[in-house]
Amino acid sequence: MTFDSLRSPAIYLRQMLGTVPHEETLQEYETWWEKAGQAISHSIDRAGTPWLRMFDPLGKRVDEILYPPEYWQMLKRGYQAGVIWRAFEERSLLPSYLLGYVTSFYDPGLYCPYTVSLSTAAPLDKYGSENLKARFLPQMLRKDEAAWQGATWMTEIKGGSDLGAAVETVAKPAGDKWLLNGEKYFSSNVGAELAVVAARPEGAPENVRGLALFLLPKYREDGHLNYFIRRIKDKIGTRSVPTGEVELKNSEAYLLGKPEWGIYLILEVLNLSRVANSIASVALAQRAMSDALNYAEGRTAFGKPVIEHPLLRKQFEDRFAALQAAFALGWESVQLLNEVWRETPPYSDRYHLFRLVAHFAKYWTAEFAAQTSKWAMEVYGGIGTLAEYHVERWLREAMILQIWEGTPHRQILDGLEVMQRKAAHRLLFQHLAPMADSQRLQEMTRQVEKHLVLSAEAKEAQAEKLFQDLAQFTASALLRKMQK
Repeated sequence: MTFDSLRSPAIYLRQMLGTVPHEETLQEYETWWEKAGQAISHSIDRAGTPWLRMFDPLGKRVDEILYPPEYWQMLKRGYQAGVIWRAFEERSLLPSYLLGYVTSFYDPGLYCPYTVSLSTAAPLDKYGSENLKARFLPQMLRKDEAAWQGATWMTEIKGGSDLGAAVETVAKPAGDKWLLNGEKYFSSNVGAELAVVAARPEGAPENVRGLALFLLPKYREDGHLNYFIRRIKDKIGTRSVPTGEVELKNSEAYLLGKPEWGIYLILEVLNLSRVANSIASVALAQRAMSDALNYAEGRTAFGKPVIEHPLLRKQFEDRFAALQAAFALGWESVQLLNEVWRETPPYSDRYHLFRLVAHFAKYWTAEFAAQTSKWAMEVYGGIGTLAEYHVERWLREAMILQIWEGTPHRQILDGLEVMQRKAAHRLLFQHLAPMADSQRLQEMTRQVEKHLVLSAEAKEAQAEKLFQDLAQFTASALLRKMQK
């Protein structure tokens, strides 16, 4: 078995997919990363948390994120390549997620600004008024360095899992606008020109049904700042995306869609990001394996390269196979999303199938990335713990990917909910029937049906093992289809 494809995300994508849309663009993008981008990325990671300049010399509030100029060059490269505009010009998400895969091989954190920008543009395009779209969407779909960025701000100090109880930001109508007051505690890509924000209209129910989704520009109509950055978070990784605390003070915003659809729109935004998280996790795992391979081929112990020792060789083989399964699962979530991302409530059965697969993919790939990054450090031995050799970075990045857009617990509980309420497991088994082992399919069917009749407490308490089995079964079946 040869592991050479591990060294190139573009080559690995071709190996797994056969035909790759915009392959020449991906190769050019990868070449830029090899020649210039990854050196910038490592420099940004070493520099740590970016600075926040809150005021200009005359005391005017500016809330400017201070990165070196090379950072902005690196960031704008993906926007120019089409990580956002291609999705709308071609009416397909595939180019965006493919570019995200290449990005994440070199810098998973940088994929976050692209992801939340896509997750801002999509609801604006689907649910914004014609006036809103004409005013803001062209700015996000520019093909040059002036492209606007987006952000998705849901989480407040109480956390993100129980949005119904945690979101305290209030929206008050003011003519054709709304005024938002509140605080967002984990605001990724802070400084963006636009954000989609969860808030509760005055008088709305104190639960998830009372939430709505709003479009929030960086600047008010009078030109003044429309939101304020309290501070930048000091994170263990993903330093190429600024994450901050945002204060909303009579901030001007615009309602997206129907107020009663708010929670559905919020979940649409999260699902776009969850799929991206899966793609980033697989690409990160590939990068960790690539670095481990380069080291194992170069280091000699007991008279031969360590890659030739049977135990380590077997570990590479097992992880290479697991990487393929993780990719198959992550890519299926991309393909299903690409079928349903234009749907609006009420959703089709195909959408509910996508939801379940997306939960599996986010859960499984993030765990695989964390374990693979840890293993890559072990291949290096003691120097794997040293920042100067970069391999420890992948574990820091992977630990954040496990938590972003919903912890493993959240994926399990949301997956259980879509099986219970929408019978998504039956849709899944129908989907997998042509490619899955029939006996194993019957066993999994019985296992799920038996689990769903348990008491509510037992159903939740025992859900993790079921979810693990289902995710692994799904990944194996999808890999079999991909290899035919």
